[in-house]
Amino acid sequence: MDKFRMIFQFFQSNQESFMNGICGIMALASTQMYSAFDFNCPCLPHYNMAYGLGILLLPPFILFLLGFVLNNNISMLAEEWRRPQGQRGKDPAVLRYMFCSMAQRAMIAPAVWVSVTLLDGKCITCAFCTSVPVENLGNVSHPLLSQGEIQRVLARIPCKDIYNGQELIANEVAVRYLRCISQALGWCFVLLMTTLAFLVRSLRPCFSQAAFLKSRYWSHYIDIERKLFDETCAEHARSFAKVCIQQFFEGMSTDLVAAHCHLPRKAPEDAGEASKKLLGITDRGTMNMALKSWHRCKPPLNLHSPALPSGNGWVGEGQPPVHPSVPRRETASYYSLV
Repeated sequence: MDKFRMIFQFFQSNQESFMNGICGIMALASTQMYSAFDFNCPCLPHYNMAYGLGILLLPPFILFLLGFVLNNNISMLAEEWRRPQGQRGKDPAVLRYMFCSMAQRAMIAPAVWVSVTLLDGKCITCAFCTSVPVENLGNVSHPLLSQGEIQRVLARIPCKDIYNGQELIANEVAVRYLRCISQALGWCFVLLMTTLAFLVRSLRPCFSQAAFLKSRYWSHYIDIERKLFDETCAEHARSFAKVCIQQFFEGMSTDLVAAHCHLPRKAPEDAGEASKKLLGITDRGTMNMALKSWHRCKPPLNLHSPALPSGNGWVGEGQPPVHPSVPRRETASYYSLV
């Protein structure tokens, strides 16, 4: 239990760890979904390919969209992309980094699904069973059949219980032939994904490491700024509600005293602490104006106030220049009474 708690704490440590954990869980879920999925090929000439390729490609597309939906950064990316220019410019490199980061994580579960499906071979067997080369693998001496009848016979290859074309081509031969092709495609896909991941991870620092670090830093900054803004708004809302409730009960107390009701003695409370957290925003209209102002014109990312230059450079923010202490000169005066 402690190990699971440590893993959970690691996933909650930052946004990237959390999303990596979500993508890993989705990858495991995709394999479990495929193992629990009951694959039933229709064994009809005009439906086999649609069914097989649909099972191969449609679930990865759904998992890809689900990876974007579960990613918290998608709303942050859309907000940063659509917000007005305001006092802070929008960096396209940061937006590209955020989108590529989300896309890479969202591709993990679909890649696992495609790999498992190709290595299993059922989808390819169902989709391309009518394309088996009968002239190379089948019985050439079999009585001639029309093209439509041959297609109907070959379409039943995935359905072993209803297949009736053993004289044309053995079911085991056709299934093994298609499964070998599917597994070869699966291993090629795994090798391709692994090679691409290796190239991206190893060659990217060689070309644009400085730009990558800047984009990554400001992406993290936008995430942290949004969280802190939400926390500050929640704290302000709590303080605002506390002051409103206190004023309500104070008004009720005044009315009850005026009606000659005996009230229990109230313990003293520090009501000024909640009022200090309101920061002067004490009505709904002002708060709405502050929220709109935050969205329309975010403050610029420049925290330095004008400072005075000193001999050793620039002085710290808001601090007067520090001069080296000079030893004080003392003089003595002598007076004569003569």
